[in-house]
Amino acid sequence: MNTGVYLNNAATSWPKPQCVAQAVAQAVSARPGSANRGGIDDFDVFAAVRGELALLMGANDADKIALGANATWGLNLAVQGFNLEPGDTVVTSAAEHNSVLRPLHKLAGRGVRTAYVPTDRYGRIDPAAWREAVEKLRPRLCVFTHASNVTGAVNDARYLASCAKDAGAAVLLDASQTLGCVAVRCADWGIDMLAFTGHKYLLGPQGTGGLYVSDKIRLSPLLCGGTGIKSDLDEMPPEMPIHLEAGTGNEPSFYGLYAALRWSRENPADPGRTEELTRILAEGLMSAGADVISPPGERTPVVSFTVPGKTADDAGYILSECCDITCRSGLHCAPKIFAHLGVPATVRFSLSRFTSMEDVREAVAAVRDIVGGN
Repeated sequence: MNTGVYLNNAATSWPKPQCVAQAVAQAVSARPGSANRGGIDDFDVFAAVRGELALLMGANDADKIALGANATWGLNLAVQGFNLEPGDTVVTSAAEHNSVLRPLHKLAGRGVRTAYVPTDRYGRIDPAAWREAVEKLRPRLCVFTHASNVTGAVNDARYLASCAKDAGAAVLLDASQTLGCVAVRCADWGIDMLAFTGHKYLLGPQGTGGLYVSDKIRLSPLLCGGTGIKSDLDEMPPEMPIHLEAGTGNEPSFYGLYAALRWSRENPADPGRTEELTRILAEGLMSAGADVISPPGERTPVVSFTVPGKTADDAGYILSECCDITCRSGLHCAPKIFAHLGVPATVRFSLSRFTSMEDVREAVAAVRDIVGGN
């Protein structure tokens, strides 16, 4: 039995509620039905998941949520499926994950320009610089993360989206780090597309995620193939969500996600407790001699830091191999943010509702030992 400390929930949440593994196992064991693409006959788990997600993200129509493998799938679908022409501009931020940066880089080959808005020293998008960029550049599309996966700083999605809409742009929100953790209201905030993943704060299995697409947006599918219905059409059916869902879905994992979503709704998290543990962890690391990036205002339960005299990779290796603390070190797939943070890389601890005070104490003690051993 693993007795170590797990502090890598911004990558993949652990532990999961027990019902998640049970739901996946039951789905794998059940006899497939003949309907559509081989799913279990008497229950449409994909429709059930969409219903739960619509409530959670504040979407008006659950059928506008296309389900796929992860947030990367959703972000690629949104960026590459959007009708961008040579000469068009996309405004995004320096806080973005490579799941945004790399598809945008690919579009540069088609003549699409990208402008990167800076963050402050805590990794939060500079709102004044954002407004200036969208007013000056008049982009077709604006893409931004709801919260930095490096520092946990939550951006004011309503304000950033409002600026983009005033400039005539469509808005894509990356909610990978926030859905299931902090409030998300895509309809109220004017969000046109919202990408999410199921295996972080939604507490579901890997291999689950998707993209919400409002009525105002029409995307071109990245994949074409079987949909189980309207098989006589040469192209993908026009109706959502199957317009964007080619091929057989990951039914067992979505049973797990459905179980996690229901469990979370029936067992609400205590955000105050998680906030307090995050504060105690950040302050403890500071007292231990680490250099901590601690954003003011709303944040996710992420604490990023460096250890004097150690590279982030070296400190992360010691924590993992010598202290049995699962964490993340390096660039966290968000390379552009570090020029604004003023450090080359960080170690990242990320908590969940299951993190204990003892976990926090062990992590602080381990960092203190590393600092003391320099």
